Amino acid sequence: MPPKSKKSSAAGQKDPSVKANAEEPATRISWPPLALPPPAVRVLSVEPFLPSQIYLIHSFFPSSLCTTFTRFLSSLPLVTTPSKAKRGEAVRVNDRFQVQDEALAKELWNGTGLAQAILGENDVQAEEDTNDGEEDKRKRQQALAKQWGGEVVGLNPNIRIYRYKKGQFFDKHYDDSNILHLPLPDQSSPSTIKVTKCHTTYTLLLYLTAPPEVSGGETIFYNELPRQPGKKGSGGTEIIKVGMEKGMVLLHKHGRDCMLHEGAMVTDGEKWVLRTDLVVRG
Repeated sequence: MPPKSKKSSAAGQKDPSVKANAEEPATRISWPPLALPPPAVRVLSVEPFLPSQIYLIHSFFPSSLCTTFTRFLSSLPLVTTPSKAKRGEAVRVNDRFQVQDEALAKELWNGTGLAQAILGENDVQAEEDTNDGEEDKRKRQQALAKQWGGEVVGLNPNIRIYRYKKGQFFDKHYDDSNILHLPLPDQSSPSTIKVTKCHTTYTLLLYLTAPPEVSGGETIFYNELPRQPGKKGSGGTEIIKVGMEKGMVLLHKHGRDCMLHEGAMVTDGEKWVLRTDLVVRG
């Protein structure tokens, strides 16, 4: 049974992988080329799985690119996490690699169609004949800011690679929000680049393998349902299981409103995941 709150349970610990961000030195890695169609042609859709908490983007990477990436990633110096977690951290047994790479973060954001999908530009394009006025645009921007926790400016350059082999897992935990300082166009003078305080609001997981290559490894969320006065049986915990799909992106809210979640044990094969985060200004 998951905890009733983050403060009251030792079961829901923090994700220890998010300690280092902008402070990490940049490392130059020759990633495989994405070689995707231009964003104007490649239209991605953001599917609400649990509105305001979990969203999915199917076919973010084609299957062939996932295979190319996993072959490349297996050549990196992955480090196996200790089986005994430090105090306050969730138990996680996997192999991981972490790097600060602004170029890859920008390419994943600008070169894949992700920016257009997250910022609702695909919807605007589909409705371009409606002649929306300034008020409609303002309302759309407010709705997007509410959905994503602020003005989204890109992805966290702290790129994390996870490999889970048979018997490996990530126990129940919460993902923290992290503060970053990124070079962004100044709001009052867009031609000027200014180091700007930002923070992360959503975890982004890109599944590079999925069944039948791997068994188990699902991401499981524990949604605490509110009790309704006078309604017997209300409240409790809803268990939400998100199965892996090769090339799919899972976005889930983190920080103060993060749901308790875990990575189930892999029972066969290898689960490969690329992780970053949505970043908002402020």
